[in-house]
Amino acid sequence: MTDDEENVRLTAWVRGRVQGVGFRWWVRSRALELGLAGSATNLSDGRVEVVAEGPRGRCRDLLDLLGGDGGAGRPGKVTGVTERWSDPRGEAAGFVER
Repeated sequence: MTDDEENVRLTAWVRGRVQGVGFRWWVRSRALELGLAGSATNLSDGRVEVVAEGPRGRCRDLLDLLGGDGGAGRPGKVTGVTERWSDPRGEAAGFVER
Protein backbone atom coordinates (compact mmCIF):
# COMPACT_ATOMS: atom_id res chain seq x y z
CA MET A 1 0.00 0.00 0.00
CA THR A 2 1.37 3.41 -0.95
CA ASP A 3 1.09 6.52 1.22
CA ASP A 4 -1.69 7.84 -1.03
CA GLU A 5 -3.75 4.66 -0.48
CA GLU A 6 -3.50 4.71 3.34
CA ASN A 7 -6.84 5.58 4.97
CA VAL A 8 -6.68 8.78 7.01
CA ARG A 9 -8.92 11.41 8.60
CA LEU A 10 -8.64 15.00 7.43
CA THR A 11 -10.16 17.76 9.53
CA ALA A 12 -10.09 21.16 7.81
CA TRP A 13 -11.37 24.48 9.10
CA VAL A 14 -12.26 26.80 6.23
CA ARG A 15 -12.34 30.59 6.80
CA GLY A 16 -13.90 33.30 4.68
CA ARG A 17 -17.40 33.85 3.32
CA VAL A 18 -18.36 30.18 3.45
CA GLN A 19 -21.73 30.15 5.23
CA GLY A 20 -25.04 30.80 3.54
CA VAL A 21 -23.57 30.49 0.03
CA GLY A 22 -23.93 26.76 -0.75
CA PHE A 23 -20.39 25.92 0.36
CA ARG A 24 -21.27 22.84 2.43
CA TRP A 25 -23.36 21.43 -0.44
CA TRP A 26 -20.43 22.02 -2.81
CA VAL A 27 -18.01 20.29 -0.38
CA ARG A 28 -20.39 17.33 -0.04
CA SER A 29 -20.58 16.98 -3.82
CA ARG A 30 -16.78 17.06 -4.23
CA ALA A 31 -16.23 14.62 -1.35
CA LEU A 32 -18.74 12.13 -2.77
CA GLU A 33 -17.08 12.37 -6.20
CA LEU A 34 -13.81 11.47 -4.48
CA GLY A 35 -15.41 8.57 -2.58
CA LEU A 36 -14.84 10.11 0.85
CA ALA A 37 -17.00 9.81 3.97
CA GLY A 38 -17.55 12.60 6.48
CA SER A 39 -19.29 15.89 7.06
CA ALA A 40 -19.26 19.64 6.52
CA THR A 41 -20.50 21.67 9.49
CA ASN A 42 -21.14 25.38 10.00
CA LEU A 43 -19.38 26.68 13.12
CA SER A 44 -20.65 29.57 15.25
CA ASP A 45 -17.57 31.69 14.42
CA GLY A 46 -18.36 31.68 10.67
CA ARG A 47 -15.98 28.89 9.64
CA VAL A 48 -16.95 25.54 8.11
CA GLU A 49 -15.42 22.39 9.58
CA VAL A 50 -14.85 19.64 7.01
CA VAL A 51 -14.15 16.10 8.21
CA ALA A 52 -13.26 13.55 5.54
CA GLU A 53 -12.03 9.97 5.76
CA GLY A 54 -10.61 7.84 3.00
CA PRO A 55 -7.39 7.35 1.07
CA ARG A 56 -4.78 10.05 1.81
CA GLY A 57 -4.43 11.01 -1.86
CA ARG A 58 -8.16 11.65 -2.22
CA CYS A 59 -8.27 13.62 1.04
CA ARG A 60 -5.37 15.69 -0.27
CA ASP A 61 -7.35 16.30 -3.48
CA LEU A 62 -10.30 17.56 -1.41
CA LEU A 63 -8.01 19.81 0.61
CA ASP A 64 -6.66 21.31 -2.64
CA LEU A 65 -10.23 21.98 -3.79
CA LEU A 66 -11.14 23.64 -0.47
CA GLY A 67 -8.45 26.26 -0.54
CA GLY A 68 -6.51 26.11 -3.75
CA ASP A 69 -7.07 27.36 -7.25
CA GLY A 70 -8.58 23.98 -8.17
CA GLY A 71 -11.90 24.95 -6.59
CA ALA A 72 -13.53 26.10 -9.84
CA GLY A 73 -17.16 26.95 -9.21
CA ARG A 74 -16.59 26.96 -5.45
CA PRO A 75 -19.23 29.20 -3.84
CA GLY A 76 -18.29 31.99 -1.47
CA LYS A 77 -14.76 33.21 -0.86
CA VAL A 78 -12.15 31.16 1.01
CA THR A 79 -9.51 33.21 2.81
CA GLY A 80 -7.71 30.34 4.54
CA VAL A 81 -7.75 26.68 5.48
CA THR A 82 -6.24 25.05 8.57
CA GLU A 83 -5.79 21.29 8.40
CA ARG A 84 -5.19 18.42 10.79
CA TRP A 85 -4.42 14.84 9.81
CA SER A 86 -5.14 11.89 12.09
CA ASP A 87 -6.01 8.21 12.12
CA PRO A 88 -9.44 7.33 10.70
CA ARG A 89 -12.27 6.76 13.19
CA GLY A 90 -14.53 4.88 10.79
CA GLU A 91 -16.91 7.56 9.55
CA ALA A 92 -20.21 6.16 8.32
CA ALA A 93 -20.52 5.86 4.56
CA GLY A 94 -21.67 9.01 2.81
CA PHE A 95 -21.11 12.68 3.44
CA VAL A 96 -23.49 14.91 5.40
CA GLU A 97 -24.08 18.62 5.77
CA ARG A 98 -24.66 19.81 9.32
